[in-house]
Amino acid sequence: MSNKLVVLGAGWLGNALAQDAKSAGWQVEATRRTADNQTQISAFCLTDSGLHHTLTLNDAYWVCAIPPRMRQADSNYLETLQHALTTAQNMACKGFILCSSTAVYDTADGVYTEQSTLSERDSKRQQVLQGAEDLVRNAGGKIVRLAGLVGPEREPGRFISGKHLSSSSQASVNMLHQQDAVNGLMCIVENWSNAQDIYNLCHPAHPTKHDYYQKHCTTHGSIPPTFSSEVKSERIIDGSAVCQLGFSYDNEI
Repeated sequence: MSNKLVVLGAGWLGNALAQDAKSAGWQVEATRRTADNQTQISAFCLTDSGLHHTLTLNDAYWVCAIPPRMRQADSNYLETLQHALTTAQNMACKGFILCSSTAVYDTADGVYTEQSTLSERDSKRQQVLQGAEDLVRNAGGKIVRLAGLVGPEREPGRFISGKHLSSSSQASVNMLHQQDAVNGLMCIVENWSNAQDIYNLCHPAHPTKHDYYQKHCTTHGSIPPTFSSEVKSERIIDGSAVCQLGFSYDNEI
């Protein structure tokens, strides 16, 4: 019996995950809000009339990479996630992973591991992220908290060029390459029974924002960003726990 994977949210990260799994011989079904027959992406969408989907893979692992879209007034992220969990259960899902964010942790300086207490839910973003994690954990799923993602079409030297950032130039970065995110997710799926309930995925290097963006802007011949302050700040996301499953961070940030 072949390995099966359902990827909800075949966007920048989800599509890369789906393609890698296919290349490794997995049966894969990937979804977006609207179907795309050319790329074999099916629909998974919640409307006033209910949930619409054409998924057929039973006994599959599920990875939810749907972005919360919290800035969009019509975002029904938590409701969609609840329907996804119910659908996965009805289709004999082997395991469900939620792609969450390291933004669930406090903004204060310190080293944050999977056991760290989460921030008070004092913003809409915190409420949505932690609400999503609660849904998945209560359903027996696993949480993967992703650091800031970079990679193909997300080159820091381009998207940050010439901008003024409200953060400090001396704040540490917590970043993750797309390929390491994909590899980490696959590693957790492949080691499901031995994997813990929550993992951080974050590259072990934490240069300052000044040094990090200066390097990328120099490489791409773009204008470095400016910052609001130069206060030293070290908020470090520890992503080492997943390495106990045999995973390694192989892609530079």
